[in-house]
Formats: sequence, structure tokens, C-alpha cells
Amino acid sequence: MQDAIIQTQGLTRNFKKTCAVDALDLSIGKGELFGLVGPDGAGKTTTLRLLAGLLDLNGGEATVAGFNLRKEHESIKKEIGYMAQQFSLYAELTVLENLRFFAEIYDVPSEEIAERTENLLQFARLTEFKERRAAHLSGGMQKKLALACTLIHEPKILLLDEPTTGVDPISRREFWDILTNLHLNGTTIIVSTPYMDEADRCSRVGLIYEGKLVICDSPRKIKNELSGEMVEFLTDDWQKAKKIVGKLPGVLEAQTYGEALHLLVDNGEKRLAEITRALTKEGIKFRGARIAPVRMEEAFISLIQRLEE
Repeated sequence: MQDAIIQTQGLTRNFKKTCAVDALDLSIGKGELFGLVGPDGAGKTTTLRLLAGLLDLNGGEATVAGFNLRKEHESIKKEIGYMAQQFSLYAELTVLENLRFFAEIYDVPSEEIAERTENLLQFARLTEFKERRAAHLSGGMQKKLALACTLIHEPKILLLDEPTTGVDPISRREFWDILTNLHLNGTTIIVSTPYMDEADRCSRVGLIYEGKLVICDSPRKIKNELSGEMVEFLTDDWQKAKKIVGKLPGVLEAQTYGEALHLLVDNGEKRLAEITRALTKEGIKFRGARIAPVRMEEAFISLIQRLEE
């Protein structure tokens, strides 16, 4: 990719006999909002820690912000902001004290600390909580404080490891509003997430499975990987319904989401009518039968199911 700020070739990291990242080739453009998704243990966290210079490479090469990951990993650290999954700030310090502490850690010029701190408090909507200890913040506020501390040295690149896991939906939306503003202002953001609606907000998304990059493209193109249409049925007896419809012609794949049965079919209009008749004949009550748009979650589950066959 031209104008890539992150470039990897054959990036590899092993832990004893486990290959956590397996020959990863990745190119991320300057100012891109890039999502990393995949099941637990797929290698997302290891990938981010490698790019942050926190782990040694076992194979391959990489450049981050123009620096060689093998030879210049210390130089990379001043160009990036890394936010781990777990809350890693000082619980007994206040919001303001945490920001000032990280400003000093990152060697922010003393004459700039006050202005940057005030700007970040406003940006993260934490101004009225600046004297509150970090331990006494809500989960969502802790995440926003962690992000503010990550931004104090004005990094070119943000590496965020599942930053919204465990926070309420409103805080998650507020956090992503902040990320969107950063993205629009030119910050390169690489974020791993278990939430497919968040992946849908990224410029491009990479699916990692067993350490390998399975697919890397825009959300729209990834959803177009599914060859067919999606129909949805809501039923209390989804287990029986799934067995019945799985045997019908034209049904390519079946996924369940609570009471929702999502079926990938070759022809939505035709198969919707046929499935409706089959369920009615078997006495299975259902509601909300419709042709539905394909979501990122369905696309990724389908891709993973193909890999496991």
C-alpha cells in the first residue's frame, strides 16, 4: 500500500509450541481506522503488542511510522499510543494526576502539559471529574481516561486492544465518537474489537484466525463475500426450526442469534416463501419473517465456519 504507516511481511511470534501470529502480511495506510477481529486466542492482542514494540519478533519484518520493528522498537514507542485491554492506570491517583503523570513519562514539555491536559479533559468529557480518583470512576470513564493518557504525547498511531469491552452501550458509543473525531483529524487507529457493529465503522477490517490473516478488506466488500441472501425468522423453537430448514433446498447456511434464525439462501424471495410453508406445516410458530441485510457478524461467522470444515 502506498503511503503505508504500518507494513509487515511474514510477521511471526511463537509462545513455546503455539504460533500466536503466523506470517502476517499487513499494510495500514496513514490516517486509516483499521479493525482487527477474530475469536479469542486468534492472535489479535499479540499482533498489537508486536506493533507496539512490546514483544520480540520470531520471524518476518515490520516498519511502524518509518522505524524498523526489530532494530528501532524504542524509537517506535514515542510515535504510538498503546491501550491494553485491562485498566492499567493508577487507581489511587485522580484523573488529573494520571494525566500529568503520563505527560511526564512521555517527556511532554513542561510548558505544554497544562494546555494538553485541559484539552484532553474536555475532549474525553472528564473535566468535571478531574479530581476524582481513577478507582472511583465508572468503567466507561476509566476507558476514556486511559485513552486520554494514551493521547497525552500526541502519537501518530493508536493501538487499542478491545477498548470498549465491558462498558455500557452509551459509554461505548461515546468512546467511538471520540475515536471518530481522532480519525477525522488524521490519527491512524488500529483497534481490536469483539463487537461487529464496531468493525462496521472501520475503513478496513482484518479477520485473524489461528494467527493467520484470513481476509482484509472494507466492511462492505467483506459482507459481499457471502454468496447469497439472508432471511430471518424469529421463533421460540429455533432448535427444531434449524433442523427442519437445514434440509431444505437453497439453504446454504444457518446461524442462530437468541430467538433469531438467520439463513443464508440462494434466493431470498423464493426461499422465504418455501421456508415459511415448511415451518407452518411442522406447526412451528414464528414471527418477523423477512429478507434481512447481511451484517458483519454473519459474514465473519460464515468465514470461520468455512475454515473449520
